Amino acid sequence: MTAIDHVPQYLAGGHAALTRDEAMAIMDRLVEHLRNGTTDQAAAPLEIPISYYLDPEQWQREVTEVFYKIPLPVCTSAEVAQVGDYKALRVVGKEIILVRGRDGHLRAMLNVCRHRAMKLVPEGCGNSRRGFVCQYHAWSYDHEGRLTGVPGEDTFGEFEKDDYGLVRLACEERAGIVYVCLTPGREMDIDAWLGPVLPYLEALELDKCTHFVTKELPGPNWKVTLDGYLESYHFGALHPNTVALTNHANRATNDRFGPHVRNVFALRTLDAMMDKPREEWDPAVAMGLVYWIFPGMSIAGGMRERTVISIMLPGDSWGESMTWQTTLLRTPPQTEEQMTEAEKTAEWFFAAFRDEDYTAQTDVQNGLQSIPDKHMIIGRNEIAVQYAHDTLARLLDGRPVHGERTI
Repeated sequence: MTAIDHVPQYLAGGHAALTRDEAMAIMDRLVEHLRNGTTDQAAAPLEIPISYYLDPEQWQREVTEVFYKIPLPVCTSAEVAQVGDYKALRVVGKEIILVRGRDGHLRAMLNVCRHRAMKLVPEGCGNSRRGFVCQYHAWSYDHEGRLTGVPGEDTFGEFEKDDYGLVRLACEERAGIVYVCLTPGREMDIDAWLGPVLPYLEALELDKCTHFVTKELPGPNWKVTLDGYLESYHFGALHPNTVALTNHANRATNDRFGPHVRNVFALRTLDAMMDKPREEWDPAVAMGLVYWIFPGMSIAGGMRERTVISIMLPGDSWGESMTWQTTLLRTPPQTEEQMTEAEKTAEWFFAAFRDEDYTAQTDVQNGLQSIPDKHMIIGRNEIAVQYAHDTLARLLDGRPVHGERTI
């Protein structure tokens, strides 16, 4: 059995990601869609200029005006849970490092030595109890970024060490996710940014989960990639032997929380459940609950034992993106069978994204450069895709994105 052939077991997580009444209300909407052959819809199709995806100047404006200003999700708290744990990664062209200090607080800094701008720590995760030492000239820094050592200091010359600590970035943790602002000196209000979706994220209890694995996946332009995350219209055609085995295509509910959205896809387990008394329905195994946190985080499976979090952000150029896909477990594997099932589930999701979604989206990017059409059309049934592009337009235009919740 290959990973792509494996079908994940959708095991309930045993916690209340939604209240029973909220979950049942969504179930009622999904059942109605299944019976009527419908889905949640926008008011009309949306046309988006092709240049919106291909123009390097448009991309640079998005990076400067959006990605360098808003709170960006960069990893899960579970990846840097212990004192001294760190994660170094390249985010939208910036080298950053996250480290858990002795006080338990997580800090974010530019992963760049202040002497010659050498990358201080290779990309990846680890634990460093004493801090970090640059491999170029052995300048050393503590967990708070303070410069603690300069070899040959008597020959180097006098300077104010306090002025040459690592450059700090605003960093906050909420609901088991780490957010960073990539512009040094710029503050962020993460509670205001998440707004009405925050209680729902907290109810997922991701901060109580165990990190299982994180995998990297390069992809095409971030908006081309984004579009694929936010609709189930493609499930039947693109994923006939993977996602479509567990999910209905084009049958979903959508709720908007300012810039963020909640998609709930109808799982095939709902078919048999519809014929049972309503009080016997189990939303945890019949609903594909997915929160999308703008601009690039998908939280899938939050009502179940295994949760898959994909963080997708632009790469170094307009035609590149990078995704970090993390699998969290409610309960650490206790047996070899549980470990095997967790491994298969993590690889199943990653393989479906890599071999199907991202392969298709690379073809989309290539196709966009060839066709004479002036616009891309986004359907009424691709309502969350429309919301995401609306949010981006609002941010670029300086219009508010908060204070609204649309169903």
